[in-house]
Amino acid sequence: LRPTCSALRISQALQAQGAPIQVAKPTRALRSTRVTHFLHGPYPATHFGPKACILPNPTSVMHIQDPASQRLTWNKPPVNVLVIRKIRDESLVGPFKELCRFLVEEKQMMVYVERRVADDASLSMDETFGSIRNQLCTFREGYDDISDCVDLIICLGGDGTLLYASSLFQGSVPPVMAFHLGSLGFLTPFKFESYKTEVAKVFEGNAAITLRSRLKVKVVKDMLQRTGQESYGREPQQQEHNGLPHGHTSSEAGKVTLQLQVLNEVVVDRGPSSYLSNVDLYLDGRLITSVQGDGVIVSTPTGSTAYAAAAGASMIHPNVPAIMVTPICPHSLSFRPIVVPAGVELMITLSPDARNTAWVSFDGRKRQEIQHGDCIKITTSCYPVPSICCHDLVYDWFESLAQCLHWNVRKRQARLADISDSSDTEN
Repeated sequence: LRPTCSALRISQALQAQGAPIQVAKPTRALRSTRVTHFLHGPYPATHFGPKACILPNPTSVMHIQDPASQRLTWNKPPVNVLVIRKIRDESLVGPFKELCRFLVEEKQMMVYVERRVADDASLSMDETFGSIRNQLCTFREGYDDISDCVDLIICLGGDGTLLYASSLFQGSVPPVMAFHLGSLGFLTPFKFESYKTEVAKVFEGNAAITLRSRLKVKVVKDMLQRTGQESYGREPQQQEHNGLPHGHTSSEAGKVTLQLQVLNEVVVDRGPSSYLSNVDLYLDGRLITSVQGDGVIVSTPTGSTAYAAAAGASMIHPNVPAIMVTPICPHSLSFRPIVVPAGVELMITLSPDARNTAWVSFDGRKRQEIQHGDCIKITTSCYPVPSICCHDLVYDWFESLAQCLHWNVRKRQARLADISDSSDTEN
């Protein structure tokens, strides 16, 4: 994408083509409109000196837009709303009924819910809610595809509800509005007390949005070793084969058994074994390092405030295009967390001399064992999660840091004058 041309250049181009031009009279609203610019200054030049430049490749150009320009717009009025409620929490039954009644009766929306939520005894036994319940559209996770049916997602619960909403959409994700009704609420900026006003604002459009990047993950199983054609017990070698050390396979020699979009992190750990985890980390096909320790976390900026933060990583704003690699209790004290550019491909495999297998999980789900010859390929997904902000994406994030993680919360140092006064009084 290229930055928008100025109005003068557009008018000159239209005049050259003989098109009529209508110039609107300047108004106060137009004069106060903020011009879109980029977070790190103007669009970077692609020519360096008289002879050097970057090869033109439109598919690789990435913009970091000004946060003020990330606004929600509806091409058509929203009709279908998916409501996700935290399961096994009876305190959310009341807010769920209230929200569904508001959407169905007052806003004339088509509401989608999970079948297990609609079949909950607390709903089926409530006769006053029966008319609303009969109008709900139900689906089953893993059986029914609702990706082309939903215009807006509303989450009631904690951060886990947003992660679950992300897992339901492996392609394009509708805008997500998350209400804080859980235990932590780092990713849920809205308060349910004012849900009618907030939902109405979102339906009108022009709400700030945080584009939370996801990871596209592939698990490739080594089918040769599964059929016993190769042995696990051979001596480790460093002979190169298709860009990988001997004993590893490329995706052509294996089978992609799982492909997921992950919002928080991919965790590779040692599982139940008492031995250190020993995995090799590749970046764009090159061996970067071997991770010896309890494991490694590959996270998005959204996931940098979750497990990665507990493992000592920095916290990254979700608008920063990056992938974070964080070791879990590494055997080397110099192994610090690193941040790599978004879009690179990371690959994790068992080291040839690893004593034990490894285990991998994706946002805490679908945990499975990784054996010799298997590999995990990770890169930035082109399908982010558009999370609707309560205020804006800068204020919301720092408020969550302060309120949920108590970031930089400390007792204030007393003024020097106050100290002098107290010391004089004591003397």
